[in-house]
Amino acid sequence: MKSISALQAAVTAATPFDGEPSDAELDAIDRELPVILADVELLDAQIMTIGRTPTELDERRIRRARRRVLAARRDLANTATAGAVA
Repeated sequence: MKSISALQAAVTAATPFDGEPSDAELDAIDRELPVILADVELLDAQIMTIGRTPTELDERRIRRARRRVLAARRDLANTATAGAVA
């Protein structure tokens, strides 16, 4: 039976990890930030209605937030597709 430390040395030797995201990961986060913010806005609108009956204003707020999420996802998909074609 091998000890865990012997296995860990073999796994971690090839990929050093300094605890910070790489430039590529930061670029991906920047590209996806509009989608993330739209998702947060939708969650905020949905959380506000927990425990009570949504009013007409709440329903409109949730509907607008859903449209923003869809638009942000569409824009991200179109950007990814345009980058793949070019």
